[in-house]
Amino acid sequence: MADYITIRPADGTWVIRAGGAVLGESDRALELTEGSYYPVIYFPREDLAMAFLEPSETTSHCPHKGDAVYFSIETKSTTLTDAAWSYENPKAGCEPIAGYIAFYATDQVAVEQL
Repeated sequence: MADYITIRPADGTWVIRAGGAVLGESDRALELTEGSYYPVIYFPREDLAMAFLEPSETTSHCPHKGDAVYFSIETKSTTLTDAAWSYENPKAGCEPIAGYIAFYATDQVAVEQL
């Protein structure tokens, strides 16, 4: 797995925005690179406004990282269903992302480095 997944501290400060609101800002984010996929930024929960995130019943399984749980983002005008995910108990080698939350970057959700 060491050749397939790399987890390291993300450079700089990262912000997550949705529905016109800043949901979080962190200089403690982690960057996960999996194979040839684009890197994904994982935010520590302590740096997120968790009041905007509602746990959903959706789950998924990754053979490399384990079981993921999902969150919907509640904005003033809409609910962005399953817009974020977390590995609560990731597989060996992925422990650093345990409990961190990643977001799908879309036209409604921005994950940006400041």
